[in-house]
Amino acid sequence: MTTETIDHATLVKLAEAGVVRSAHVSGQGGGWGVMVKYGTTERALTAQRSQQVRIFRKLETLVEYLKGVGIPRFDVDAVNYAPHSVTATKRPDRAGAMKDAHAAAAYTKWLNSEVQEAIDDTSPTIPHDEAMHAVQAAIKRN
Repeated sequence: MTTETIDHATLVKLAEAGVVRSAHVSGQGGGWGVMVKYGTTERALTAQRSQQVRIFRKLETLVEYLKGVGIPRFDVDAVNYAPHSVTATKRPDRAGAMKDAHAAAAYTKWLNSEVQEAIDDTSPTIPHDEAMHAVQAAIKRN
């Protein structure tokens, strides 16, 4: 059985329209999940990028999120809460990603300057046909 889901944008619209009947926060491995009920439908909140059920590591973060969306009242079930469980997925290392991005930007800047230097170079060059004849002659000699 697959769990029906709802994304952030839809939740915001439903909350603004005042049709959210309830929100149920449940503890689970590694954090807290949210089930939102509107009308006769109940759906789990998904993460924006992964489209997987969103797990909040800290209850305080989830409280602020729900209040910011416009859902200040909700019930909490901590029976299955396991803070040190390894089932929650970690976000990628942001510091490592930033270092990679800076290294890529530095390389692009260096490469652009090398290309521009070659374009601006006014030293005499060998015409293409002359260079090809020289290469073909070298090949024939070997």
